[in-house]
Amino acid sequence: MIDFGRVVTAMITPFKEDGSVNYAVAEQLAVYLAENGTDTIVVCGTTGESPTLSWDEEYELFQVILTAVAGKALVMAGTGSNSTKEAIAATQKAAKIGVHGSLQIVPYYNKPPQAGIYQHFKAIAQACPDLPIILYNVPGRTGINVHPDTVARLAEIENIVGIKESSGNLDQASEIRRITPSEFKLYSGDDSLTLPLLSVGGSGVVSVASHLVGTQLQSMIQAFTSGQIQAATQIHLKLFPLFKALFTTTNPIPIKTALRLQGWEVGSTRLPLYEEVGEVDRKIKKVLIEIGIL
Repeated sequence: MIDFGRVVTAMITPFKEDGSVNYAVAEQLAVYLAENGTDTIVVCGTTGESPTLSWDEEYELFQVILTAVAGKALVMAGTGSNSTKEAIAATQKAAKIGVHGSLQIVPYYNKPPQAGIYQHFKAIAQACPDLPIILYNVPGRTGINVHPDTVARLAEIENIVGIKESSGNLDQASEIRRITPSEFKLYSGDDSLTLPLLSVGGSGVVSVASHLVGTQLQSMIQAFTSGQIQAATQIHLKLFPLFKALFTTTNPIPIKTALRLQGWEVGSTRLPLYEEVGEVDRKIKKVLIEIGIL
């Protein structure tokens, strides 16, 4: 199975002034990420505003990004759904396009029991047996938490190769690491918890901050894995204000603000996400200046 690396960027989706997807800027941003610390790009995840993208827009983005970063980074497609049938169809189509893996979110809103979560992911994996799948546990958005023992059962399925763990619970992450095979990848879904998660056996991060500090995140992880714990801690503490600022309001509003401040024409967010001009801009700008990237 494919190694997705240490820094996986959950890429934003740029929009034009009229609200349509700006594929040209998406291509440029993907190349920039691939050249600045990103090993794998998640296209059409939560940060990419997948809830308000059409499937046609998503498939076009998969193709555009695959072409843009060919030979430079891998592409992981966000093809999850709270409908198992829909998730299977989307994942099969993305696999035919040529993506390297799929990020599968826990079914949201309908709040299935653990047995239903298991059967949902099992069905998707069996329908796309040659495509590596990363589970995505984010109870703050889905309304349901995947228990570690459910993750362990799913890890027994050959092409379910890891999890993006965004519960914010290090005890849960520790338990997942304890009861899953060492080759099963445990990614932090929160930039601020990347270093703590590495200490309990984490593999890396599915990051938002890597849009801005991808090379520094790579340096932090490499320092930790080579035993330079103090150096890794220094990088973490330097970037910590940025990690927190990027979640002062709903993601991806702050990261799009930050990218615009850097000169990227990424547009705003689609409704119902809405950017109140003022406080977020001031806070993000202050932090970017403080850490020296603006």
